[in-house]
Amino acid sequence: MNERAENLGAGRLGGFQIGPVRIEGRAILAPMSGVTDIAMRRIARRFGASLVVTEMVAADAYARGDAANRLKAEGAGVSPHMVQIAGCEPHFMAEAARIAADSGADIIDINMGCPAKKVTAGYAGSHLMRNLPLAVDLIRATVRAVRIPVTLKMRLGWDAGSINAQELGRLAESEGIAMLSVHGRTRCQFYSGEADWRAIRAVKTAVSIPVVANGDCASLKDVDAMLAASGADAVMMGRAAVGRPWLVGDAAHYLATGSIRAEPADGARRDAALEHYEGILEIFGAAQGLRHARKHLAAYAQWSGAREAGSLRRRLVTAEDSASVRSILHETFAAALAAEAA
Repeated sequence: MNERAENLGAGRLGGFQIGPVRIEGRAILAPMSGVTDIAMRRIARRFGASLVVTEMVAADAYARGDAANRLKAEGAGVSPHMVQIAGCEPHFMAEAARIAADSGADIIDINMGCPAKKVTAGYAGSHLMRNLPLAVDLIRATVRAVRIPVTLKMRLGWDAGSINAQELGRLAESEGIAMLSVHGRTRCQFYSGEADWRAIRAVKTAVSIPVVANGDCASLKDVDAMLAASGADAVMMGRAAVGRPWLVGDAAHYLATGSIRAEPADGARRDAALEHYEGILEIFGAAQGLRHARKHLAAYAQWSGAREAGSLRRRLVTAEDSASVRSILHETFAAALAAEAA
């Protein structure tokens, strides 16, 4: 990042409130299934992300004690701790919210935005934008179940012919939702095309609670453009932060100060990659952890700056033992340092 901050338009934006919870800053790490494990969230928060969110937790399985979903909701070392739950039955949504709150969550987020077929086929995620009465029942049950703030993440609508985020936003606020996050695509777009940040403005003008803009925010220039187009109170960054857990903190710093901070040195990026990898192994065990880590390892290599990043990435995702991965990670960032010095 070598652009001068004066060339960009961000002002000095401090924190905001989610109900009684103070958020210091205005850049949030998005919840991403299979990605935002507790190790990544701890690192992103330490680099200055204003808020981080768990990957989606299935409310019914979580309420029944499912170990995998309990692990997804883990928040040790993260504060504020925000747990995202998804489901289509008010009873299970309420019970999941209670369990999360009793386990230390500071904020509950309801997922009404996931476009995955396995989620929408179960009448959860963004499918709920096709059934607003059920959506309201789920919101009401969740809000009434806990004393901590509840937020909602959604899309613009199911498809281009049924844009109803503004309506759902109003209904959600009337039921006690404390913040809305809006991805600027419909469910039927999945992740194709470009997110429509301007369409988020209709939600912002319809409610008095904070609105967070999500979708395709990958740089500080995007942060400026997203806020200008949407009128939102904060930005949410997702896929662009994979392999760069410091990126959301960079955005938070920029929004708070108007200046661009230096990218972490190669040693700091290497240490973050190694910490993330070791954290994944601790969570999942050696065999499963190695498989889970590959998407992250590939991204760390991609963003390393090493001349042979492609070759190093292939070696990382095909390595079969933990010691080899550690060695290749060290090699990757040593190569990055050499490329920078050349």
